[in-house]
Amino acid sequence: MTASWLVVTRLCMSEGPGVITSLKPPGPTLATRSRLSNMAGIKASLSEDDILISQYSGSASKDSVGRSKKIKNVGLQHPRAVTFLVLWYIFSGITLFLNKYILTYQKADPHVLCGMQMLITMFCGLVQMRYPLGTYKHIKGQQKPDNFKKSMLILGLLQLGTIMFGLIAIYYVAVSFAETVKSSAPLFTVLIAYFVLGERTGAFVFFSLIPVMLGLALCSSNELSFSIIGFLCALTTNLCECVQSVVSKSLLSNKAYIYSPAELQFYPNLAAVLLQFPTWYFLVDFDKLYNQLDHNLLSAIILDGISFHGQTITAYVLMSYVNPVTYSVANTTKRACLIWLSVLLFGNPVTVWSGIGTAVVIGGVLLYSKAREIDARRREQFSITEEKMNSIR
Repeated sequence: MTASWLVVTRLCMSEGPGVITSLKPPGPTLATRSRLSNMAGIKASLSEDDILISQYSGSASKDSVGRSKKIKNVGLQHPRAVTFLVLWYIFSGITLFLNKYILTYQKADPHVLCGMQMLITMFCGLVQMRYPLGTYKHIKGQQKPDNFKKSMLILGLLQLGTIMFGLIAIYYVAVSFAETVKSSAPLFTVLIAYFVLGERTGAFVFFSLIPVMLGLALCSSNELSFSIIGFLCALTTNLCECVQSVVSKSLLSNKAYIYSPAELQFYPNLAAVLLQFPTWYFLVDFDKLYNQLDHNLLSAIILDGISFHGQTITAYVLMSYVNPVTYSVANTTKRACLIWLSVLLFGNPVTVWSGIGTAVVIGGVLLYSKAREIDARRREQFSITEEKMNSIR
């Protein structure tokens, strides 16, 4: 439109002075308005998949980036987000109950179950690196960064700690109590953010942690299946999982190299398997394992590993659709459902005070998520971002 207006201007100026009385651009014609309305319709019809693909590939143009900023993130209103949320809940429930079944009723060794779980997840990640099965888009021509092996080794060590201590926890205590302790992850998140990142916690977030601590203390003091080993292992699982989350987010936010969910499944689990298998010589009773290993146990272990892979990769995909606060609330809701389903399924005896403590912990975590959202809004309101500076200029 600008080019055509320059041509018209030059033609008119060639007619001589005094012909043109005003050089204001003419208003849009009927055809132009029609094209503009069509362009607006196309822009409004862009799906979130297109935005995610353009951002994920790292090759989006400035126009596509601008479109992605203007279009509102629909989050759980997107059908794929809801689909992966439901799959995440289903896989999480299957994995947790299979873990308890294998450890309690089949009397399997937690170290063996941990190693097989990571091995199966590693193979599933290897398959999805070639066949994504709709979870992500391949990015060609990327060169791995220099610290790739070191990052995968650190993630593998944290993955090993998260799985191992989590299995040992449910080996000693009830599933409901272990999940209640693991729900106190915001405590570790705040501590890690303060000591490692130097991030100060707002007043709303700080006060939201009080019911979490009180509910955890109330639940622990009245838990019939309480075990100090199981309790400490559940807390250690929280610590490993929070650090793993920080490392994973730092890798996913790297613009120089875009990590795919399948890569974060394969390489860390490969490192974890290589780290753990040598310890089997000292920790595993192979004669007992040989006598226990039958068709039922082997089938349960394979299904457990596949389910764990589904749980982790659907979580990665879900995080690409929703913001951290929504993901935190969804995770808390998932833990609440798993706690009460485990009570009904396994028949774990629960005291009244233990149930109240569990409800207080869950309520505190939901309050923490809301406080994080308020704190983030206040920081954004009182901070000068690059966009605000550009608008001022």
